[in-house]
Amino acid sequence: MPADEVTALLERIEADGVKFIRLQFSDLQGQPKNVAIPPIQAEKALTDGISFDGSSIEGFARIEESDMVLKPDMATYTLLPWRKEEGRVARFICDVHLPDGRPFEGDPRQILKKVVADAAKDGYEFNTGPELEFFLFKMINGRPSLEFQDHGGYFDLAPTDLAENVRRAIVLALTEMGFVVEASHHEVAKSQHEIDFKYGPALQTADNVVSFKFATKTIALMNELHATFMAKPIYGINGSGMHTNCSLFKDGENAFYDPDAPRQLSETALHFIGGVLKHVRGITRIANPTINSYKRLVPGYEAPVYISWSASNRTALCRVPSPRGKSTRMELRSPDPTCNAYLTFAVILAAGMDGVRNRIEPPVSADQNIFELSKEERLAAGIDTLPDNLLEANEYLLKDELLCSVLGPHVVENLTRLAEMEWDSYRSMVHPWEVDQYFYQH
Repeated sequence: MPADEVTALLERIEADGVKFIRLQFSDLQGQPKNVAIPPIQAEKALTDGISFDGSSIEGFARIEESDMVLKPDMATYTLLPWRKEEGRVARFICDVHLPDGRPFEGDPRQILKKVVADAAKDGYEFNTGPELEFFLFKMINGRPSLEFQDHGGYFDLAPTDLAENVRRAIVLALTEMGFVVEASHHEVAKSQHEIDFKYGPALQTADNVVSFKFATKTIALMNELHATFMAKPIYGINGSGMHTNCSLFKDGENAFYDPDAPRQLSETALHFIGGVLKHVRGITRIANPTINSYKRLVPGYEAPVYISWSASNRTALCRVPSPRGKSTRMELRSPDPTCNAYLTFAVILAAGMDGVRNRIEPPVSADQNIFELSKEERLAAGIDTLPDNLLEANEYLLKDELLCSVLGPHVVENLTRLAEMEWDSYRSMVHPWEVDQYFYQH
């Protein structure tokens, strides 16, 4: 890291009156972790990095090889706007390295950087625009509850949407952190909300997903609310998704746009979609990483479960929204906000680039309402379904040589271990449904 850049940033930290610095990174499951340091350690962090014990981080390292180093990405420096009165707190997002300086193979951020660099060899920049949905629930006696904070519906306003002020506080905080927020609104379900921020390079937007979730949970708690990004917290209503808009740019132009082609979609766009659909069952393990994720991916709640693509048709798994020109993009509608954004963007890009490089044609577009088709009609149209559960999705991942090579053996091994542990715990648990169904009858 150039000495003059370090000096300039150290001067900025001092001018900002920073009292603590959080060095953030993500574990394999996408959970943000951090080490706090005083400003006097900032120069060491920016030059040599800060050592930490990786053996306690899920999916990182065994106890006998636990020493790791956090190296801040200078471009991610920001002040946390809700910590003004108690002494300013700054934040860096970090890459994880081994003591000898090598990037750690299990660091999700490094995996995305590697896939982005590979696409850049062909001249492509990968942009993403995730749309995160979340619920706000009341805190009761200091603990999160399942009591709705409001009973609003899609695009409702106050007084029905009682969370309007909380969303406003979140948007203002994100704006202070450098986000360009494009829209915020109430979603379909009670107490469900969405805030959309501008698309950008995949690494930047993955960092933004981490910051977005962190800021939303913090500000909700300050308002005595619990924000959850759980995919399906309440049975019988819509779950929360993280629709992910994707595009490739080359030489400053959107490579998905061809004004003279049918639907104005270039061959690059179609092949990218073809690659994503080819690998989407394995992608599902990454984009939908929990047992609960598959409670959202069921017919009847607008969640995409059918492997298909279309222009504008919201019942398809891959949708091409109507804007063209620089806004031409593919929207993958299956991911949910419990996913690790770094890994999710990495596998989407790897799959799409496989399509581009090998000219994988997508199936015929599905322009009818897929939700209304019978099983026989879907099969006749060649429309298959996503995996039904986490274990099935993990099996598809293990069979996908491309995705396994992108993630690397360390990550694949740990993802498999986590899936098997979660599944064993889930299947051996006695659930309320079973009590309701059998307790009084037998």
